Amino acid sequence: MNILIIGYGKMGRQIELTASERGHNIAGIIDINDKFDKVDPKTIDVAIEFTQPSVALGNFDECFKRNIPLVSGTTGWYNELDFVKRRVISENLSFLYSSNFAVGVYLFRQLNVYLAKMMNKYSDYTPSVTEIHHIHKKDSPSGTAITLANDLLANYNRISEWEKDIQGDESYMPVNSVRKGEEFGTHIISYDSDCDIIEIKHKALSRKGLALGAVLGAEFLKGRKGFFTMEDLMNDINK
Repeated sequence: MNILIIGYGKMGRQIELTASERGHNIAGIIDINDKFDKVDPKTIDVAIEFTQPSVALGNFDECFKRNIPLVSGTTGWYNELDFVKRRVISENLSFLYSSNFAVGVYLFRQLNVYLAKMMNKYSDYTPSVTEIHHIHKKDSPSGTAITLANDLLANYNRISEWEKDIQGDESYMPVNSVRKGEEFGTHIISYDSDCDIIEIKHKALSRKGLALGAVLGAEFLKGRKGFFTMEDLMNDINK
């Protein structure tokens, strides 16, 4: 498969390595100062995009105009999610996105939902989400933390909304963001009571899991039309 990499930072380089290890060809690289004019869409099977929220929608548009199937792991643009979805469907395009492509995070999400349903029965416990990332990360909270918070609240009926870094207001669930060092990404779901604390945690040890999931997403997307998420990818893997 011929893959176009959009964004050639640490994540882009890991995707290049992982894709090559899986037998794919890197047909092109678009970095911060490159223009899409140098890309021949006929030579590209799928593009994988990990950049910044400020440029993600522009990258989507460049791929959509050229009818290049696109996998995106960029976060922080989700206010435009409905617009992107409508465009993909109306123009019969190919797009897959996830706030986190690591298979371990997908499993952690399932555990989060299961625990939320269980803890919904116990009013003595108060939930919260904490995410820790490297100091270079632009969006806060992380896309994964937002996904985890929304999954939790969808299965926990005593609180309906989350708020970033809020304390002392029981009508909202706090989502706490910490930026330090070169942390790859840690997400903690906590239920606190006066007697004890229950926690589940996912800690990324490298970018390999994210890169593998993104490449699996590219393999899944090739030859498909439509708007897809990590749920569709994992359902396909697990069928």
